[in-house]
Amino acid sequence: MARPTRCRRICIEPAYDSFRPEGIPTGEKITMTVDEYEVIRLVDLKKYTHGQCAQQMGISRTTVTEIYESARYKLADSLVHGKVLSISGGNYCFCDGRDPFCCNQKCERTDRSAFENKIQGKGEKEMRIGVTYENGEIFQHFGHTEQFKLYDVENGEIKQTQVVDTNGQGHGALASFLTNAGVEVLICGGIGGGAQAALAAAGIQLFGGVSGDADEAVLRFVSGNLNYNPEVRCSHHAHEHSCGEHRCGENKNGCSGH
Repeated sequence: MARPTRCRRICIEPAYDSFRPEGIPTGEKITMTVDEYEVIRLVDLKKYTHGQCAQQMGISRTTVTEIYESARYKLADSLVHGKVLSISGGNYCFCDGRDPFCCNQKCERTDRSAFENKIQGKGEKEMRIGVTYENGEIFQHFGHTEQFKLYDVENGEIKQTQVVDTNGQGHGALASFLTNAGVEVLICGGIGGGAQAALAAAGIQLFGGVSGDADEAVLRFVSGNLNYNPEVRCSHHAHEHSCGEHRCGENKNGCSGH
């Protein structure tokens, strides 16, 4: 029986989940896994040796070398042949800050105590809505939002609001952040496919492609009149969303029942 692959520990999730050649239509795509991305980040950007990279990721130096060669080949294939480079999947887990080789920058344990102290609890019957937030408006890039505004709603009435910092976390880590905060519904602008999958896995209902005043958007959501885009994407982070809008009550997975 083959030995199970050891989980590769990563500290920072990719800020961007795809890259494509500008102005050149291409149907070819190559996928770099998140653990391959992490090796490239540590070795090529942070200038770690393979041994240092192995320590931080909790794997052997030989495995780092294998991952590095695979990742570099995919980068070259994308650059030379004009293939779309997607970053997703792989056998990885997020660092919880407990390992002695942790970078102590953005890991789960590093931020947890501050996180637990600053987010107020919600009532048992209240629904918590999260909104990507900046200066009263809905921030338009989920993966780079520095704040969420949280709204606790019961019987169609907003009972409590609070603004919380994300501590520089991104994409999939933000899904965990929202889950730990008790968020059940997220309203945002642009959001990539990887982050959408992470939210879906966490059971958080997404209403993307929304812009404007955050408070007004939540009031529209509560009344069943929020315009949103069920096909929203944040393709190469240009915030261009061309699909038509829907209203919350127009389909079975909208706001009905809340």
